[in-house]
Amino acid sequence: MNTTIRPFRIDIPQAQIADLRQRLAATRWPQPVDPGFGQGQALSLVRELAAYWADGFDWRAQEALLNRHPQFVTEIDGQTIHFIHVKSKEADAFPLILTHGWPSSPAEYLDLIGPLTDPRGHGLGASPAFDLVIPSVPGMGLSSPLTATGWDAARCAAAWDTLMKRLGYTRYGAQGGDAGALIARELGILAPDGLAGVHVQQIFAFPQGTPGEMDALSAFEMDGFKNLDYFRKYAGYVDIQSKRPGTLGYGLVDSPVALLAWNAELFFGFEGERAAEVDRDRFLTHLSLYWFTGTGGQAAAFYLANAASGAGYRELPNPTPTAVAVFPNDFRSVRSFAARSHTRLVQWSEMPRGGHFANETDPRLVADELRRFFGGLQAQQGSDGRTDH
Repeated sequence: MNTTIRPFRIDIPQAQIADLRQRLAATRWPQPVDPGFGQGQALSLVRELAAYWADGFDWRAQEALLNRHPQFVTEIDGQTIHFIHVKSKEADAFPLILTHGWPSSPAEYLDLIGPLTDPRGHGLGASPAFDLVIPSVPGMGLSSPLTATGWDAARCAAAWDTLMKRLGYTRYGAQGGDAGALIARELGILAPDGLAGVHVQQIFAFPQGTPGEMDALSAFEMDGFKNLDYFRKYAGYVDIQSKRPGTLGYGLVDSPVALLAWNAELFFGFEGERAAEVDRDRFLTHLSLYWFTGTGGQAAAFYLANAASGAGYRELPNPTPTAVAVFPNDFRSVRSFAARSHTRLVQWSEMPRGGHFANETDPRLVADELRRFFGGLQAQQGSDGRTDH
């Protein structure tokens, strides 16, 4: 295995950008019986996004924004792993690995990099500050192409530990939402030497039918079951990606509009309810990374691998100090259900606002949460784990 860490810079050939625009211009549009959200993403929304992607979106500007931050690639477990690595100027900075979800990318964290690595420059106290490692999940964008099956959340977690130690970090924390929450949870279960704690935006734990288990739930938690029912009603993408992602992939890598509509499901909401809050440029940045790397289909393999192994959802003992931020417009984790497998739930926050993509919509709330949790761990244990790599 080649353990070299190599500098990386995103530089999409102009011919690929021209090809994307030609494909968008040549789109064959469906003639839906229900043009609204009754059977999928609304025709009007997808047309709007496709038009902006073709004629308004500035990929080069977004590419430059990403390239402002140091990026690298390395090989772990036979797989190319891409990551952003931003070091703080603060001497006692704490190492933290941040993992995006689907259909997202490391760009999900762009608005958190400044407050976390340079808190002093963002009107916050000098400590805690963080060194940030922000990888691309295998098969999703720049960590591609996939070289093998079986890249579930547990395998990603083991790779992340290898990555942090390859970078020279002896002690670190992990954070994630959506797919990243599954990977962070598996890191907690793995509990490798040096992992100080994990912070997640969801713990997917459900009722088991035990007598009385619902009696102690708070009004906030009970109200959250409306969100769960809504998700179960509409989230067909989970079933498809967990069973037959290869067939789906033919359309996702050949048609940019197919990829756009599919990836819009979670971002914009099944009924378009989040359309007003989604940053179009950020969404299309994620989408473009999937399109230019041809990974729209490979990204779904993460769901298939987890469905086969149970990774990310299995209730194995998790001894790692864990924090959970529960956002009201998202799946609402239930503390008593999470406690069945997490023996050290040391911070549980019911957030005042935000939803599934809070790293983008409410980055300051997330930054404050991470500073509180990991700053506390750092103060308790007294070692930053940083090296002179």
